[in-house]
Amino acid sequence: MIQLNGVNKSYDGGKSYAVADASFHVDRGEFLALIGESGCGKTTTLRLINRLEEPTSGEIQINGQNIQQQSPELLRRNIGYVIQGVGLFPHRNVAENVAAVPQLLGWSAERIHSRCEQILELVGLPLKDFGTRSPGQLSGGQQQRVGFARALAAEPEIILMDEPFGALDPITRSELQDEFDRIRKNLNVTVVMVTHDMTEALLLADRVAVMKTGELLQIASPSELFSNPQHDYVQRILDLPKKRADRLETILSGNPLHKDRTTDLNAHE
Repeated sequence: MIQLNGVNKSYDGGKSYAVADASFHVDRGEFLALIGESGCGKTTTLRLINRLEEPTSGEIQINGQNIQQQSPELLRRNIGYVIQGVGLFPHRNVAENVAAVPQLLGWSAERIHSRCEQILELVGLPLKDFGTRSPGQLSGGQQQRVGFARALAAEPEIILMDEPFGALDPITRSELQDEFDRIRKNLNVTVVMVTHDMTEALLLADRVAVMKTGELLQIASPSELFSNPQHDYVQRILDLPKKRADRLETILSGNPLHKDRTTDLNAHE
């Protein structure tokens, strides 16, 4: 489906690389999460796939075709793109936002209306109730749902997502993560998502690609990462969700050690 072969991206003529010799594939219907600290190259990698960035060297293929041989505009119309902060057109209502790409593709009015109705129902925002609302009349979670609907409207095979849940409160974030996971499995779309949250990556993705300073350190399923981390950095970022889970288990179990620690902390206030 998606194949990167020795892809490099440099912004300074080869003195340094934002992405260095990246080679991996994403199968049809698979969910791949790109994770790493800020500046590791994960967003650049994502943007290379839809030609918002151009590689310095190497090759990217989608369905066996080199994307450099395709028009960037046509390529992007067949790839859904979801970003943090949504990026809806503020002067267009919900239905018009969702219809934007199908209109560019020349769909008939009847087909566009049917698709808007279908996809808005799928994300929990029925067209009859939300279609005429402006983005400013929606909550943050509702806006993100419209962002998902817009990305899915033209029936793309691929969805690229850059921190799509990052700006949401914890409850809305958890609800939307579950909702999107259900939708993408239902539609069998291929997803590549950038996140800095290891827990999010482990819970949602089929495989996780760990990046650091432009290099892909390891790509594996969540269970494989835990059982066989191949780099110290991979082990360190896996330790974070482990420690949180252990702390939560201690709290829920009413462990006396936790109570003593709380007492000690209160005594120093």
